[in-house]
Amino acid sequence: MGMVEAILLTIATAATPLLLAAIGELVSERSGVLNLGVEGMMVMGAVTGFAVAYTTGSPWLGAVAAIVVGALFSLLFGFLTLTLVTNQVATGLALTLLGLGLSGMIGERFIGLPGVKMETISIPFLSDLPLVGRLVFGQDPIFYISIALTAAVTWFLFRSRAGLTMRAVGDSHDSAHALGIKVIAIRYLAVMFGGACAGLAGAYLSLVYTPQWVENMTAGRGWIALALVVFASWRPWRVLAGAYLFGAVSIGQLHAQALGIGIPSQFLSALPYLATIVVLVLISRNRRLTMMNTPASLGRPFVPDR
Repeated sequence: MGMVEAILLTIATAATPLLLAAIGELVSERSGVLNLGVEGMMVMGAVTGFAVAYTTGSPWLGAVAAIVVGALFSLLFGFLTLTLVTNQVATGLALTLLGLGLSGMIGERFIGLPGVKMETISIPFLSDLPLVGRLVFGQDPIFYISIALTAAVTWFLFRSRAGLTMRAVGDSHDSAHALGIKVIAIRYLAVMFGGACAGLAGAYLSLVYTPQWVENMTAGRGWIALALVVFASWRPWRVLAGAYLFGAVSIGQLHAQALGIGIPSQFLSALPYLATIVVLVLISRNRRLTMMNTPASLGRPFVPDR
């Protein structure tokens, strides 16, 4: 029982940053904007969260600072792609490279320093229940935020008027503009939300997952989050399921190494990324389903009439 509980807890911990980053990117893509800079925003959130938490002694201030930095980085992306109408793919890749380089420079003085870990929440009696106690009632606050965000985004997109407007912008920005909808403003807000979520996902890595700063500690999680959005066909609850599936793959390879299974460690370490490729290949085979759920204006530039 203890082994099962430990595995489930580590899966939840591994899945949370993927879920946060993917749910933010889902909102951005639902508005028609493809931001490939998730990895860069995540790593900037990680170094900012660690630096502020280490300096102030407060992991909460670190998390807030990471959210702000993620949103500011996304604003840079928004200015370039929405205002200056640069290519979204190229700009997103440049944002990732900028984030990786800048985070390495900022975080150089923090390498090897002890981090400030965000403590878990313990609910008396409930957190002592076997198996589900710590898994459901003894997690860190950001875990609960990630679940709440998934529910809130689901309601927003499919139950609110504002969500319907955003989906209309993502499906046909020309028609939305003709109806008087402020396409650029909505996309800016969606991109900022995505950046804030990516920043929080990065802070989770340096404040909860491994409370320390290591250069490039996101290790490709931003790219997996991007794949998760496609895997989930732009549905929030499917993103939740996909994040935990990929979290299980990531943790599975660690436990396989610990048990001494005779498989090269390099192959086991590559399993999460191999699973990402396999999933994308399988999804691409059903082109009709993919096209049916893909926002029609995704990645397309929009220049309002002047």
